[in-house]
Amino acid sequence: MLLPNLRFFSKYCVFQLRTYTYFAPPPSNGPCLSLLANKCQSMHQLKQVHAQMIISAHIYDSFAASRLLCFCALSQSGDLDYAFRIFGSTCRPNSFMYNTLIRALASGPHPLEALLLFIDMRRLGVVPGKHTFPFLLKACCNSRSLQHCKQVHTQILKFGLDIDLHVTNGLVRGYSISNNLVEARILFDEFPGKNLSLWTTIISGYAQSYCSNEALMLFNQMIAQGFEPNGVTLAPVLSACARAGCLDLGEGIHEFMKNKGIEVGVILSTALVYMYAKNGAITKAQKVFESMFERNIATWNAMICGLATHGDAKDALILFQKLTKEQLVPNDVTFIGVLSACCHAGLLDVGRDIFHSMKPIYGIEPKIEHYGCIVDLLGREGKLLEAEELIKEMPWRADVVILGALLAASKNNGNTKLAERVVKDILALEPHNHGVHVALSNMYAEAGQWQQVLTRRKMMKEEKLKKAPGWSLVDT
Repeated sequence: MLLPNLRFFSKYCVFQLRTYTYFAPPPSNGPCLSLLANKCQSMHQLKQVHAQMIISAHIYDSFAASRLLCFCALSQSGDLDYAFRIFGSTCRPNSFMYNTLIRALASGPHPLEALLLFIDMRRLGVVPGKHTFPFLLKACCNSRSLQHCKQVHTQILKFGLDIDLHVTNGLVRGYSISNNLVEARILFDEFPGKNLSLWTTIISGYAQSYCSNEALMLFNQMIAQGFEPNGVTLAPVLSACARAGCLDLGEGIHEFMKNKGIEVGVILSTALVYMYAKNGAITKAQKVFESMFERNIATWNAMICGLATHGDAKDALILFQKLTKEQLVPNDVTFIGVLSACCHAGLLDVGRDIFHSMKPIYGIEPKIEHYGCIVDLLGREGKLLEAEELIKEMPWRADVVILGALLAASKNNGNTKLAERVVKDILALEPHNHGVHVALSNMYAEAGQWQQVLTRRKMMKEEKLKKAPGWSLVDT
């Protein structure tokens, strides 16, 4: 698409050049204009350079046009729409232009548009290179599309770029984020020239997919092969330590960071807070938290949720009050932690007020997890009917977790009538759920309703329902 009203646009920009003084008179050669394009700090300045390129006919120079397009597409003060206007006015866009726009689209709100541009690139016969595919794979990652990742992989094989380290790294990341760790691991194992970046990608893939033990095993293999981790590597490893309950390894990593002088920014510090809090070392988590010069919402959430999980509701609520006074805005994870704290401490009025403040004050629509917390809190405090009404008012159908919390509350309060209604709802979701039959049968027995006990057990026998054996795990 050509620039609209090009003559008027040129005159306007020439006028701007005469009005402002931070550019010299129109240069007579293209390289000087390209240099000016590289030094632009705003779209206003860039448009002036663009005008000079048009009236001096240097806009037809692909290198000069590429400089303009790069600023518009990738700069924080750029304009992607304007970049496409420049692109549309270029007679023969080169691979650099395509790569620049693909890169910009991959990081935008609609990443799959990068793939559409790649299709257009191939139709016009422009050959992609090793810089094209990492951007395409980033688009696949941001859209979490396994299908598109496989399609890009096919193109990579077609052009023989599967031997390139950066392309393989992008493929491993794409498959990992798309929940295909099997393919990611095959690519990783078969690649001969592994570096620290590739090790970090596969470890992060396992850690982010909650395969903590596998992530830690890979980390040990990496160390054994002589690679020294950096901060980027250690962040997912600490997260894996948190989920796997490996406090000793987490403490060892923290000590390694101190000895090596690794810069501990927000991400690493947050990972440390999360690791210590998840493993019950609340004092150490608080020490790291208090020592941080900068915190993001994930840092606050890690500390609040850690305090709530270990029953320190008072400090969790104090921390939440401090957060509301900061510039950061709480998110849905924050309220899960706060409501859990209220639940553990039995703070019904506080929890109820916080729950009902989510939408009007903070603009956060309560999710099913928040409803689960408040239902559990109401049930613990004996407000069974209020909890049942709240479940009915939910915009979604109640799941087994929420109904199970209400059933447990019914059992604790000896309310068999409510339990019968809840069991009916659970069986509608899971017809072969034996646990609810057992729970209701035990409630009848505690209430001395032996006929109901016999009826319930007969029903279980007729439907051939068996109680699943319990199991436990001891980590040695």
